[in-house]
Amino acid sequence: MKKGPYCILKWIASRTSKVTVRPGISDIITLYLQTKIIKMFTGVRAGLIALLTGVFMLVSTGVKGQISTGQLGGAEDEPELNAIQTAVPFLSIAPDSRAGGMGDAGVASTPDVNSQHWNIGKYAFLDSKGGFAISYTPWLRNLIPDINLAYLTGFFRIDEQQVISTSLRYFSLGNITFTNIDGSFAGQYNPNEFAVDAGYSRLFTDNFSGGIAFRFIRSDLTSGQATSDGQDTRAGISFAADLGFYYQNEVNVGSSDGEWAAGISLTNMGTPISYTVDADKTPIPTNLRIGGRFLYNIDEYNSVAFHADLNKLLVPTPPVKDFNADSSDLVVVRGKEPPGSTVLGM
Repeated sequence: MKKGPYCILKWIASRTSKVTVRPGISDIITLYLQTKIIKMFTGVRAGLIALLTGVFMLVSTGVKGQISTGQLGGAEDEPELNAIQTAVPFLSIAPDSRAGGMGDAGVASTPDVNSQHWNIGKYAFLDSKGGFAISYTPWLRNLIPDINLAYLTGFFRIDEQQVISTSLRYFSLGNITFTNIDGSFAGQYNPNEFAVDAGYSRLFTDNFSGGIAFRFIRSDLTSGQATSDGQDTRAGISFAADLGFYYQNEVNVGSSDGEWAAGISLTNMGTPISYTVDADKTPIPTNLRIGGRFLYNIDEYNSVAFHADLNKLLVPTPPVKDFNADSSDLVVVRGKEPPGSTVLGM
């Protein structure tokens, strides 16, 4: 019996339905990858947050600067360098080895006992009741053997939302021999500087906190020695404050979890310092620090974190003056005059 076209198609369909398809190794790999991808992007919102944070952490901008010998030597055809100068620069030295080993990144790092220097707001996220830390840093030891920085800090939790903290920073410049204008011996002294502060931090929400600290600064660099023009010197005194905010939240990245954080801190907002009665006052190193962190937990025992800090010194550039061609008056051509207040200086 001959089969028509319809019967032939029906016969082929019936035979095809009985064929068992065995998946190959490529099909198994494809199915596995599809399953992992779907699982990874289950939380779309968390994935976007992690992606944006990762891009922010990994993208860096390199800036190259070239200084000519004319700028260093003051050639007439090139302007001289006008470096920003501050008093008490020891306030900017990283006091702990952890942040120092990470390139001074600390405004959004995981909270620890040394948060007083980096971001006062981080203390509120510490779980322990209290703690303290002591650190000692030999400074420029290969050049001068007796310059060092000592740092003592601690905190105490009042309740689940409030934490108080304090720190003491002492900077010794070693033994220095003083001479007069003729080069004759005028004495040997040990100039030193110190700062003591107290802070308060508080949780505002489960993920956001803030804090404030007040600081007293004393800088004795001359031990009362008179200047070459006969002016008596004195120790410089300043009062300053810090303000910091910190945010952290957990995210899901694929089958694992992680955490991202952001912080902002304004430090050393205070009065300028003068070491004589008549001399212009020098600003202290007021600094704005903004940063972020992304932490990925590889497994139960291992994790990797990416940190990024941006710093801006909020200090006016020293003035460079020159005579005006029209009026013959001495005017500021670059930079700014010493600020009359802390706010104007920022």
